[in-house]
Amino acid sequence: MIKVEAVWLACQPLDMRAGTESALARVVNVFGEARPHHAYLFANRRANRMKALVHDGIGVWLAARRLNSGKFVWPQDGHTLSLTPSQLDALVLGLPWQRLGDAGVIRVL
Repeated sequence: MIKVEAVWLACQPLDMRAGTESALARVVNVFGEARPHHAYLFANRRANRMKALVHDGIGVWLAARRLNSGKFVWPQDGHTLSLTPSQLDALVLGLPWQRLGDAGVIRVL
């Protein structure tokens, strides 16, 4: 459906009231540009909500996810990070994605 070649995570929180235009402006501000087929992830301050902005080459998509309990494992330090597909899969489930190695193998407890 939507091709995503790279996933980028912004460490600084985003106000979840932000719509498509505000989220796109934040992507350009944080990452310098919104590249086609890239996804950009933001969380709120409590890290229990996440928004993903995806540029599909024609327009942008904005999706939101909320955890009913717990929170996303979100880094507090740094500016931006890139994620592998297996790290993204773990992140959206609220799992410790930073601990995943090659082929999804967990190496650190």
